[in-house]
Amino acid sequence: MTDVRLVHTAGLEPGELGGLREMLDEAFEGQFSDEDFEHGLGGMHALVRRGGRIVAHGSVVQRRVVHGGRALRTGYVEAVAVRAADRGQGLGHAVMGALEEVIGRAYVLGALAASATGAPLYRSRGWTVWGGSLGALAPGGPVSLPEEGSTYLWVPPGGVLPDPAGPLWFDWRDGDVL
Repeated sequence: MTDVRLVHTAGLEPGELGGLREMLDEAFEGQFSDEDFEHGLGGMHALVRRGGRIVAHGSVVQRRVVHGGRALRTGYVEAVAVRAADRGQGLGHAVMGALEEVIGRAYVLGALAASATGAPLYRSRGWTVWGGSLGALAPGGPVSLPEEGSTYLWVPPGGVLPDPAGPLWFDWRDGDVL
């Protein structure tokens, strides 16, 4: 069994933030921007360590998603990664299991943007591709977002999937909105 440590950003030990950034840069082969890193902070982190190093990570942060006239408290999954040498051992599943527990206890909906590489993991765990339109509540007003087919939703037990006939409007943030 894999031990996954859940900790809020504020509870990370000194030096862990730097070690986390180093791991994410390595896992994403240098394609992890400062904005990407910022998006993964301020919420709960699921960390797996081996030999004193972080080898797997994911975080869930709160975002507001407007749908059908309601602002839904949404747990948005960010920065899910496993070091290349540690892949294929179920660590991504362990991280997602811990994050889904957080979402199930604290949010009405889970959401994430998946890469082609990560999509099979999310689909295997019951996350579904959002079939409706997407937008963002930008500082200058609502902005439609291109349909990429990479936005996935997960509904905690007892919850209801939003109706794809209505758009999802995500709160604005710098960098990639989704």
